[in-house]
Amino acid sequence: MSKLNANAFSFVPGQGFRAPQQPAQPAQPPLQPIERPPQTEAPAPAPTISLNIGGSKPAPKPSSRPPSPPPTISLSIGGSKPAPAPPAPASTPAVPKPSAPAAPKSTASAVPSVKVSTPGSAPTKSFTLERAKTDTTAVAQDVKAAADEETLKDLFGHSMYRSVWSKYCLRQFPQSVKQHLNIVFIGHVDAGKSTMGGNILYISGMVDKRTMEKYEREAKEAGRDSWYLSWALDSTPQERAKGKTVEVGRAYFETDSRRYTILDAPGHKTFVPSMISGAAQADVAILVISARKGEFETGFEKGGQTREHIMLVKTAGVQKVIVVINKMDESTVEWSKARYDEIKEKLTPFIRAAGFNIKTDVTFIPVSAYTGANLKERIAKGVADWWSGPALLEHLDKMPMVDRKINGPLMMPISEKYKDMGTIVVGKIESGHMRKGDTLLLMPNRNLVEISAVYNEMEDEVEYGMCGDNVRIRLRGVDDEDISPGFVLTSPAHPIHAVRHFEAQLAILDHKSIICAGYSAVMHCHTLSEEVTLSALLHYFDKATGRKSKRPPQFAKRGQKIVALIETTDPVCVERFVDYPQLGRFTLRDEGKTIAIGKITKLIDVGTIDEAAEGVANLSVSNA
Repeated sequence: MSKLNANAFSFVPGQGFRAPQQPAQPAQPPLQPIERPPQTEAPAPAPTISLNIGGSKPAPKPSSRPPSPPPTISLSIGGSKPAPAPPAPASTPAVPKPSAPAAPKSTASAVPSVKVSTPGSAPTKSFTLERAKTDTTAVAQDVKAAADEETLKDLFGHSMYRSVWSKYCLRQFPQSVKQHLNIVFIGHVDAGKSTMGGNILYISGMVDKRTMEKYEREAKEAGRDSWYLSWALDSTPQERAKGKTVEVGRAYFETDSRRYTILDAPGHKTFVPSMISGAAQADVAILVISARKGEFETGFEKGGQTREHIMLVKTAGVQKVIVVINKMDESTVEWSKARYDEIKEKLTPFIRAAGFNIKTDVTFIPVSAYTGANLKERIAKGVADWWSGPALLEHLDKMPMVDRKINGPLMMPISEKYKDMGTIVVGKIESGHMRKGDTLLLMPNRNLVEISAVYNEMEDEVEYGMCGDNVRIRLRGVDDEDISPGFVLTSPAHPIHAVRHFEAQLAILDHKSIICAGYSAVMHCHTLSEEVTLSALLHYFDKATGRKSKRPPQFAKRGQKIVALIETTDPVCVERFVDYPQLGRFTLRDEGKTIAIGKITKLIDVGTIDEAAEGVANLSVSNA
């Protein structure tokens, strides 16, 4: 028999198979029956759970059994307090149990209560929920005691914890107590934008009388007597010789209540890209209109820059517009109310069509930039008795302040860069704040840089920069040749997206022919200027219903709204419009005209597309 399997049949040559022989096992004694004690009483019933919502507790059923009742758990929500259960008979021995400390008693009768009672226990224990705190002051005091102000600022943000934030600003950022606004002067060429900016600098004390007299003397020698005020902003010989602003001029002035940065945008159609870059950094736009006979009509007609500038500032994210009707002292106007009303009536429909609310977002103010009338002081009643509104600077000081994302991730698009004892970049902080010594990420190249110095609008070195400030920053760790306008300084923990493909909604404004897939144009987004291609048209919006089409359109034409897939050659720093409006809206220009405006709705990661393309390239189909 095999030793590996004891139950296998044994085989002997010449003999048949024989069943294995089992070894004999000793006999086991029979099992004894288990004796149970006799049952003398009925078994106790199972525990009873009753739920009573409202009203009083129903009376307990009488019991004829002398033993103690089973444990009872009752939950009462609302209504009157349940009647206490009858005490157990004295003959039943009490089982001692450790007593827990009682919870504080509620003061409201309608607060939910949970009552747990056990037979023969000590006094009944009731657990009640306290009334929740609804006093915001008490909550704020508790939170303030548990966390420092820096933590509260990062957690709750500027709008939800203003009291703590104001104290924080007074101690950490003393200059930020005076609010800051960026204003851009826009309008048709020769409307008086630079002249107005220069006069505001003079009457606010930022340019002294001696300097202005020097400008006046030099302008007289050059045969440009009336241009001397504009020379405070037009600093290059080319601008002073032709009287046309080429680059965005920057200046700074203060009033008793606010700080302002002036961005003087060029009005000529050749320099519209520079105007877009200036408008992207502004909070308020001042549209300067010439009231002189013929000049307003030239700027407002088709081909003039007044219409295009209004559309561009709306696309750039400016929410407030002040329409300043200039040259009211001119001999063809002489502060005429009829001329003022005529210009206002013609401008109002177009400004409304651009997306501005006339009642809340737009203000009309008549001024004379050359004489300074109605800039700082109101017009004398003898000059224009029909005007009773505020002066320009008075209105700016009383405007509602724009909301700042002080506690958001740092994002600062770079508008200029140059070399001056190191790399200097200029831009407006769109989100967050920065300090000297911070380590930041320069996108889209992903270079780690360090802030070695921060300069304000007056070229004074400061310790910090806040959201909304136009600052100059000296960087360490990067060369100026590796930086281009449109790059973004961002926080390493929450960097801005750098993509080459994104989906966007487009509104076609003006194009002489149809637009198909493969169309190329120049995209202007914040300070970025990049050539893009509409690689695919995904949907179009029905004018009647506003719904997106299921099938992609073959082409798009003027007046349509579409969804397109846009592709760039190099990665660009953009965000979705819903997340960061200033970094998610753009303009498409071609042949010197604004073709379309749009907003980014979806970012497509470059890595995802590359991986998908590689996967498709390696895909093989085999016949099984």
